[in-house]
Amino acid sequence: MAPATAPRPADPSAHALAARVLDRCDRLARHTDEPGRITRLYLSDATRAAHAELRGWMIDAGLTVRTDNAGNLIGRRPAADDVPDGTPAPRVLLLGSHLDTVPDAGRYDGVLGVMIALAAVEALAAEPLAMHIDVVGFSEEEGVRFDRPYLGSAAAAGTFDPGWLRRNDASGASLQWAIERFGLDPTAIAQDAYDPAEVLGYTEVHLEQGPVLASAGRPGGVVTAIQGQSRLRVRFVGKPAHAGTTPMDARQDALAAAAHWMVRVQSVGRATGDLRATVGQVEVGPGARNVVPGIAELSLDVRHDLDDVRRSATDGLLHEAGQIAEDQGVRFEVLDAQDQPATPMDPALSQALEGAMQDADLEPARLPSGAGHDAVAMAALGPVAMLFVRDPGAASHHPDERVEVEDVAAAVGTLTAYIRRLAAAIDGSPHDAAGKVSR
Repeated sequence: MAPATAPRPADPSAHALAARVLDRCDRLARHTDEPGRITRLYLSDATRAAHAELRGWMIDAGLTVRTDNAGNLIGRRPAADDVPDGTPAPRVLLLGSHLDTVPDAGRYDGVLGVMIALAAVEALAAEPLAMHIDVVGFSEEEGVRFDRPYLGSAAAAGTFDPGWLRRNDASGASLQWAIERFGLDPTAIAQDAYDPAEVLGYTEVHLEQGPVLASAGRPGGVVTAIQGQSRLRVRFVGKPAHAGTTPMDARQDALAAAAHWMVRVQSVGRATGDLRATVGQVEVGPGARNVVPGIAELSLDVRHDLDDVRRSATDGLLHEAGQIAEDQGVRFEVLDAQDQPATPMDPALSQALEGAMQDADLEPARLPSGAGHDAVAMAALGPVAMLFVRDPGAASHHPDERVEVEDVAAAVGTLTAYIRRLAAAIDGSPHDAAGKVSR
């Protein structure tokens, strides 16, 4: 097998499908809540317009289309009618990603995965399959409008909390009101969840959002896990004092203590493989140039695909913060701490994805995802897997997001081969499908 520093030249049909994917991403980018930049929020007017366009493409592809009561747009390609006697009732393979964006977004985060899934189904139009395929455009993943991520995928997975309906957006509108305004029934969300027994698995194609694939010269890669996250708010408390009259050795400088600790956060992140450790926010009080800071409040974000490694690093950093505070004559406090466990990908589905890449003469890259995705919520429903597509500029949540047509063609080809492998595992054909899907 040849080294896969770039995808092999795709056949004309793959190129045509990839060009269609990119054109559709461009067309959906026109549906925005903020003229002049891409912002598409949960169940907004821009989302309604995007749904109308995507619904048309799904219908043209022969899919049966519905919108569930959380606003997820779902197009189904049914299983073949002529399944062999004794074959269990067809299950459904879920493919997709999200349609909402952050403010001033790029045109590929989320949307690219939905368009590639639709293209793969179009590529298989003439082939009978022993499973249903649902292409899902999740209504919300980013958590922008109601400060709660995964609303769409949580509904599909059966973990939507009815209490979320009372959440309000910046204008004061409730989530319940937004759903009703979209013509949906918030009281029926639980009824729309998939039955785990009927689901083969969920697979998401997504822009990588980082530099790993670009640095490695790979067009795509198979995700090993979505990293867990420790999200904390901490505070160093000292004593404000006059900057001109207080000797250096008499100060209780909260910001100086925080600065010492921030350097340690960076050092620990660099010293531990695949760990991400970030202080992204600092608030200092009183905040005057001639006053020794009495308070420094900071965020801490720690991520790793192994929860034990992440939690150990976080505990170590908190211990060091206490020691630094004592040395500097200040106090250290943890104000808030949240823990999001890692989401491992299903081994069988991931192996099938790797085999599908090899079918296209691509050497699979394996990498964790440092960002959250709908697969986090969908893992509560059944097996999940993810395929990353290279962003040459490694931009994320930014208008500079981009992809190359050759990489998109490789992703469409990989997903198409992957679907064939899973179908072969169901019907028992000789084609190796990496074993049965885990349940």
